[in-house]
Amino acid sequence: MTDSSLILDVNAERLQELLQSAGYRVTVSEQNGMVQLLSASQGVGFAVRLGNPSAEAGSYLDYTLSCALRVQGELPVGLAERWNVEKRFARLTVQGAFLVLELDVILAGGVSENYLRATAELWDRLLQEFLLFLRANATGQADAGQEQEEAAVEAAN
Repeated sequence: MTDSSLILDVNAERLQELLQSAGYRVTVSEQNGMVQLLSASQGVGFAVRLGNPSAEAGSYLDYTLSCALRVQGELPVGLAERWNVEKRFARLTVQGAFLVLELDVILAGGVSENYLRATAELWDRLLQEFLLFLRANATGQADAGQEQEEAAVEAAN
């Protein structure tokens, strides 16, 4: 592979084409003067935010895939930390009323087209695992609450 075949930066149009070729429906949007791409996987919406600009106008050296879910009720203690210990590629944070999963994709220095496709596939897989992780933890929290309730009833008798 020669350096000329490496992708050194990316723009919104190229990312849109990449995601569409992977089977995603993609909408280009603008928020606070910044272009972003909106899509969904596993029935969950996500955004692609362009990061650091490259020397070429309208192109970027990196981007972030981001999924923000509104939290209803209380989150289990240490939920985001548990995810971050178990998963290496994407970080989970609590931002106000949102649980946010993010994956940074860095092109600086050059990457292949296959790398960009692989990161889209990785993101899809991470979203699947994220939903399973949330379901498992929601079930675990409900079970713990039921056990505490049953223990309180037994203590009262």
